[in-house]
Amino acid sequence: MKPQNPGELIKKLLTDQQLAQADLALITGLSRQTISSIISGRSGITPDTAVALAAAFGNKPDEWLKLDSDYRLALVQQDKDSQLEIEHRALVMKAAPIRDMVKRGWLKSTDNFDELEENLKRFFEVSNLKDEVVFEASYRRNTDLPHSDRAVLAWCMRARQLAQAVAVKQFNPDNLPKLQQDLRRIAAFAKETHRVPQVFASYGIRFVVIEPLPQTKVDGAAFWLDDQSPVIAISIRYDRLDHFWFTVMHELKHIEHKDSMSIDDGLKEALEDAEHGLDHIEKRANEGAASSLIAPEEMESFIRRFAPLFSEQRVIQFAHRIKIHPAIIVGQLQQRREISYSTLRKLLPKVRNNTIQTALTDGWGQTLPDLS
Repeated sequence: MKPQNPGELIKKLLTDQQLAQADLALITGLSRQTISSIISGRSGITPDTAVALAAAFGNKPDEWLKLDSDYRLALVQQDKDSQLEIEHRALVMKAAPIRDMVKRGWLKSTDNFDELEENLKRFFEVSNLKDEVVFEASYRRNTDLPHSDRAVLAWCMRARQLAQAVAVKQFNPDNLPKLQQDLRRIAAFAKETHRVPQVFASYGIRFVVIEPLPQTKVDGAAFWLDDQSPVIAISIRYDRLDHFWFTVMHELKHIEHKDSMSIDDGLKEALEDAEHGLDHIEKRANEGAASSLIAPEEMESFIRRFAPLFSEQRVIQFAHRIKIHPAIIVGQLQQRREISYSTLRKLLPKVRNNTIQTALTDGWGQTLPDLS
């Protein structure tokens, strides 16, 4: 149905009232050219002309404005192909943090939307960008910070791409207790983190490091390429030894328990534990990670004896006795809120540069080819 031009109504009213366009120009103070342009549809109705026409014909200004806006909108909506193309472009651009992915080399730079769409479908392994991307993973992130579901999903997909390029021995879940012991020994020395990828590989677990995208607050993820191929990916978002080891052990606990959740479901508000604000899977992984590094009874005994005065010397002595790095003690004291996050920070060495020397890494200036 052809939309009604407000000019057609003006022509009808002029005819009914036996007036000419020149007469309307004299009545309203508008020029003859303005009246002619409105009647022909070349010009729209402004608030000023709406007021003048309403005074001349005895109706309301908003009626003229609505009639004109409906007409203009109908004209635009008649071009369905253009509208659908805009909707499609919006879908493509909202599918992922494209600019950040291009900067990281995860996608090729292109101004061709068809090519960009094909690159995105290949990256996310879907035939249609409207399709749900199935990615089963357990991951650690800060739920109190803003995040982007698609950015986290892109980070995880990149982790899976990297993991497929890592060579490892055959995985045997019966060896996980021994693996945990080996990692615990390494955790006593700050400079030993470069051994972590090799140790994991010797037990059949792929270990990769991916710098987080700007929209993500994810610390790590645990997932499986298949039933016999577990993967641990970390972001080293916080470059400190205690955070590194807690994240590594946290993800290892997910592997041990074969925890997994849909990445989309996991980014929604989980059913929270009333006391800790965590779902039971994350709570179990947190407790397992902490106890695998420091026996709970040892930590509690240390706190009872020295709280609230945790001096640097006492922390170091305790670390030497239980053969763990002092940073991990400091981290657990902070987590338990026995000390503030600004206390004993000199005992928290950086870990990123040492780790990415040997880990398959994407980020911090290290670029890898398109692995999709």
